[in-house]
Amino acid sequence: MKKFNITGLCIPNKHYMVDISDKVKKIMGLIDDECYFTINRGRQYGKTTTLYSIEAALPNKYTCVSITFEGTGDSVFGNENDFCQYFLNSIARQTHEQK
Repeated sequence: MKKFNITGLCIPNKHYMVDISDKVKKIMGLIDDECYFTINRGRQYGKTTTLYSIEAALPNKYTCVSITFEGTGDSVFGNENDFCQYFLNSIARQTHEQK
């Protein structure tokens, strides 16, 4: 039985949600054309769901890395070295987990 999800990732066969397949196709076109893009909206606009849908739609020639800064506190942003170390360690963890 489907239900409304009010936090985090929406799963199409589990939650009621808007069909975003056209949006994902447009974004895939940007990726194929090697264009930059941003996904920014307020709460509850489907940013996380869109990102997961893009990752699922990407062919195997791409490696997706998901990084969050939630819960890191301010210290990681204190200086450039700390930020770069955190950022690179996050990428390393993600790519190691994908193998």
